[in-house]
Amino acid sequence: MKKYRLISLAMIIGFVAYSMFAFQSAVTPYVTFAQAKSAKSAVQVKGTMGAGKKIQAEDGKSTQFVLRDDIGEEVTVVYRGVKPEGLEQATGIVAIGKYVNGQFLADKLLVKCPSKYQGRVNQ
Repeated sequence: MKKYRLISLAMIIGFVAYSMFAFQSAVTPYVTFAQAKSAKSAVQVKGTMGAGKKIQAEDGKSTQFVLRDDIGEEVTVVYRGVKPEGLEQATGIVAIGKYVNGQFLADKLLVKCPSKYQGRVNQ
């Protein structure tokens, strides 16, 4: 009976350790571009659309734009994928990816669009 308890306890400890490791690797922190430059893994940079021109590839599978982070640094973001709807009107953008050679290569883009109720007066 004692043997089964030890095996069960070992399995539980193993499961908890694996879960903690898996959860920790799934967490992507929010950082500024300055912090993203030295990050070893994928990070999230939130900000707003910068002053630069938006460029979309002719095949519609790549988009470049300038993102201004929370401290005002602007970096070109390259996103390979279909351009999200409302990118130009976005009130906030989160780019998830890595900083490489002066650009932020985004694997995912999260776009916060203005509320359809914005500007309405309660009647």
